[in-house]
Amino acid sequence: MRIFRRSFGLGAVALAGALAVPLSLSLPDTARGAAPAQAEAAQGAIGLKGADPSVLRVGSTYIAVKSADGGIVVRQASSLDGLASAPAKKVWSDTGDLGEVWAPEIVRDGGRYYIYFSAGRSAAHRMYVISSAASDSGYTAAKKLALPDDKWAIDGMLFTFQGQRWFVWSGWAGDTNVEQNLYVARMSDPLTPTGKRSVISQPRESWERVVGNPYINEAPEAIKDPNGQLHIVYSANGSWSSQYCLADLRLRAGGDPTYVWDWYKSNGCLFGSHRETMMSGWDPTLYVDGPGHHSFVLLDGDINTSPPAGNKFPSMFHAVAKGTPYSWENRQWYSGSFVWWGNTTYKRANVPGAETNTGWSLKFFE
Repeated sequence: MRIFRRSFGLGAVALAGALAVPLSLSLPDTARGAAPAQAEAAQGAIGLKGADPSVLRVGSTYIAVKSADGGIVVRQASSLDGLASAPAKKVWSDTGDLGEVWAPEIVRDGGRYYIYFSAGRSAAHRMYVISSAASDSGYTAAKKLALPDDKWAIDGMLFTFQGQRWFVWSGWAGDTNVEQNLYVARMSDPLTPTGKRSVISQPRESWERVVGNPYINEAPEAIKDPNGQLHIVYSANGSWSSQYCLADLRLRAGGDPTYVWDWYKSNGCLFGSHRETMMSGWDPTLYVDGPGHHSFVLLDGDINTSPPAGNKFPSMFHAVAKGTPYSWENRQWYSGSFVWWGNTTYKRANVPGAETNTGWSLKFFE
């Protein structure tokens, strides 16, 4: 099934806020993250069953990772749609019987590839990493990340912001499955966390508590907006429900990523299939249910190549086609697109001091 293409022109973006870069300006690939033709082609169900896409672009090649057959596979193609038919090359097998392998995330740092993933059984899930100089071969043995406090952890991602490496993940505060929070910690290198973990989001808003037991904040993905501010776009509500959706955390200008009150949360879902949980001014999906656990398709997977305002850029997410019973087994990968949306105020209630923050948000398209 092909997903509806929604047109998005300069006028709509101009109404949202002043553009950092006009649509007509020709940008090199390193500034764009993807050429316009690639972004426009990146629409719809790509024919790959499963969940938790992670995709980056290196030159003209799209590289994706996925858990499969007790390990991790890498696919490479010249387009997002081509990933489904690309050979799946197994780059790591769970020979040590770590357990369930979830949500591998591929990043590139210093010219080397790192795949972070969660493995374990029940409360034993922890983050691991493998690395290689090549994207589809030669990976090291799995190394457990020594995350602060050593609690249950999934969906981890490495990124660099203002010259500092960071790791963001979803985890438990303690040893019981009450709620999944988002945490961040500094990294001294791609393999070594340093210092404490800091909570940056908890599923405490009514629109992210529609589905519980446990309540969920997970699948964090970092990106930098046209003003240079950091965002963490994450999935809320249970992945076993069509209420699964994407929401945003925006770090205030000059803010400290480890200080929870420097983060401002969108007042509802930015990409979801139920109108009652959407942020005001954002529309629910027309053709999929429960979109979530996305991947911004950035050049080298580097948030410092995040796109400017005024253009549409590719993303990947998993969802279930409308009309299909919602279940984990029916999830598949979709390619979509996103744009920056300016002059958007996030407001939090009952908090002393700065209760609102205005800046860039995002709109996602099927």
